[in-house]
Amino acid sequence: MSSIIQLLPDHVANQIAAGEVVQRPASVVKELLENAVDAKATNIKLIVKDAGRSLVQVIDNGQGMNVTDSRMCFERHATSKIRHAEDLFSLYTKGFRGEALASIAAIAHVELKTKQENDELGTHIIIEGSKFISQDPAVLPKGTSFAVKNLFFNIPARRNFLKSETVEHRHIIDEFQRVALAHPAIHFTFIHNGSELFNLPSSNLRQRIVNLFAGKTNEKLVPISEETEIVKVQGFIAKPEFSKKSRTEQFFFVNDRFIKSGYLHHAVMAAYEGLLKDGMQPAYFIYLEVPPNTIDINIHPTKTEIKFDDEHSLYAILRSTVKHSLGQFNVAPVLDFERDPNLDTPYHYQEKEASVPLIQIDANFNPFADDKPSKSYSGSSYREKRADAPAWESLYVGLKNDVQEIDVHSFEQVAVSSSLFNDVDLEESQNRTYQIHKKYIVSSIKSGMMVIDQQRAHQRILYEQYLKNMTVHQASSQQLLFPLELFFSVHEIQLLNELKPSLVTTGFVFDSIENDKVIISGIPVHVTESEVSIVLEELMNDLQSDTPENSFSLNDSIAKSMAKSLAVRTGTYLTEKEQENIVNSLFACKEPDVSPFHKPTFITISVDDLDKKFAI
Repeated sequence: MSSIIQLLPDHVANQIAAGEVVQRPASVVKELLENAVDAKATNIKLIVKDAGRSLVQVIDNGQGMNVTDSRMCFERHATSKIRHAEDLFSLYTKGFRGEALASIAAIAHVELKTKQENDELGTHIIIEGSKFISQDPAVLPKGTSFAVKNLFFNIPARRNFLKSETVEHRHIIDEFQRVALAHPAIHFTFIHNGSELFNLPSSNLRQRIVNLFAGKTNEKLVPISEETEIVKVQGFIAKPEFSKKSRTEQFFFVNDRFIKSGYLHHAVMAAYEGLLKDGMQPAYFIYLEVPPNTIDINIHPTKTEIKFDDEHSLYAILRSTVKHSLGQFNVAPVLDFERDPNLDTPYHYQEKEASVPLIQIDANFNPFADDKPSKSYSGSSYREKRADAPAWESLYVGLKNDVQEIDVHSFEQVAVSSSLFNDVDLEESQNRTYQIHKKYIVSSIKSGMMVIDQQRAHQRILYEQYLKNMTVHQASSQQLLFPLELFFSVHEIQLLNELKPSLVTTGFVFDSIENDKVIISGIPVHVTESEVSIVLEELMNDLQSDTPENSFSLNDSIAKSMAKSLAVRTGTYLTEKEQENIVNSLFACKEPDVSPFHKPTFITISVDDLDKKFAI
């Protein structure tokens, strides 16, 4: 019987490995940027076209490679970072497995240009799908230029799984921000489709954060700093009033490597306890420096998760550091009683005893007596009767002639003959609605009773209303006396530009959308000024993961997000008219049975079901 186990060809093994290393164009950006940082570059330029599908190019002025290294870097498990297994616990660089470039070269067209400082000529290599096309000497500047074109050209199934250009571009921005935040001393430039998105000169950490996220970032940052034997903590956290519902501005770095850690995030949230509203997230940029032998960074393919030796101590240190900074910079609420000097005891009265006031009572005083009150004690002059006022009986002179006699017996007969439970009152009582626990609306129907979830019902009402407005382009807008100025990050501004046509059909009026500022002069009728920033932030948060490419799906997503943001919340008291309005509007919808998120809006309980509950 012939053998059934055989070795895979190198190009097939590389394509399989690429599925683990290269998930999307952002993965290529991450690997190339980290290689440029490891090459000790001081100036790195990222050029992207079509969200990485057509081109991802990174140009740096680092050390460069000689002819041998430029050819060896595309081999699997070829690396300059480690020599022994023990080196995994003393890493200060980014990449170390030696699989990234081999995986990228297996699924794209790669062009490498590199030159070392002391070499006269550099090396120009072209690879297509793991196949070497050419290798020639070339006149090049010092450093390396790595261009990756036509990603997944030989794996069409993987290429079809890529999201829209907006989503992929957003992932690239995320990776660029993570590397740029970890190395503020390096000058980074990001160009997308010929336009410059970021130009970040070498600066300190605070200025790098402000340059990346723009807006009023500088106002909301609070520095943190702590150094112990276990960890050195530094960075910035945001003031509670600048918190958002999204977690887009939360960064942890361990030894200048970006990581994700729910455990450390919980430590930060514990420090903010009592300062944030429900569902709000603070922004933070926290840098941890620990001995390399106390962490294991080889537990995740993308190296975004790290295992710490002493997580409990790290948790306590981080929590106390953040809490201390919030209190030190008067961010956390404290009991601060300002002493009024006017209330202090004068110096010459400090040793003097207080005199006890004497209380004197006039035992002979009678307020109903006609004669004047007694003046037997001092200070009673205010009791002396003023000038004689006219008699009070004169106020009612002639009034008796104008008063008509009222037949009390006839009034009682009318009151008794009128029924308190006529047919109209019975009908109104049957149509009356009631609110239970500020969550459900109960209304009677012929077969029994109906219980409506007020939040889901209002979501359905608003959803169909916004969808109709966006479809027929007839949304009403309320003009603002003073335009609103809202500040967002660069990628949020780009997303708003794409959503602008759909948002205009809902009632928003945009005066201008600049690099980091949006000016709004009109808002939808059912939206208040204080809700505008919340609605837009939640909308962008909902569309962070995926932006629909066709207009109908985009309008549907916007309508759902706005309905979720503006619907009446559970725990809100509703008047009887508001309850009736929700009930009537719900059953005027096309699909009143379910909310926009496919959850039931109401249930019915028949009289028979109620009878069964009371059956003995």
